[in-house]
Amino acid sequence: MTSRTGTGPDLRIVPLTAEHAERVLAIYQAGIDEGDATFETEAPGWEAFDAARLPAHRFVALDADGAVLGWVAASRVTDRCAYAGVVEHSVYVDPGARGRGVASALLKALIDSTEAAGIWTVQSGVFPENAASLAVHARAGFRVIGTRERIGRHHGRWRDTVLVERRSPAVD
Repeated sequence: MTSRTGTGPDLRIVPLTAEHAERVLAIYQAGIDEGDATFETEAPGWEAFDAARLPAHRFVALDADGAVLGWVAASRVTDRCAYAGVVEHSVYVDPGARGRGVASALLKALIDSTEAAGIWTVQSGVFPENAASLAVHARAGFRVIGTRERIGRHHGRWRDTVLVERRSPAVD
């Protein structure tokens, strides 16, 4: 399968559905394989991916030909009612489409959908080595809360994550 690299005015953001599953999971696996995107070592099957993410807060970026360039999705942090307005998210872009505004467009769609739903905090844990992800999150209004040192083991070594969050100014 070839990667598509076009963005710009032809970039469309649409809800992520089962029809996008193959490319979404391939893009996820590409990020996993690079080693600085997640503690996961293998993309899940579609059923597990689908069940773990909130349907109203997941999107794909499509090029003019309808090819998936990237995705964003949010999950509940906990079922405790006090945290009903807090979600954790992931954003992944096809390696051939990076640096062209895909992640920024996806984060904007996620922020718009979460604010419309009354969600007040969107957060993520990012490996400190993933400078591109930290930069795109900063441009989207996320702030660094702190570094969670040695939070988990990844390929036999301890890894830190930088906790980033965006508190919605639109939700009181």
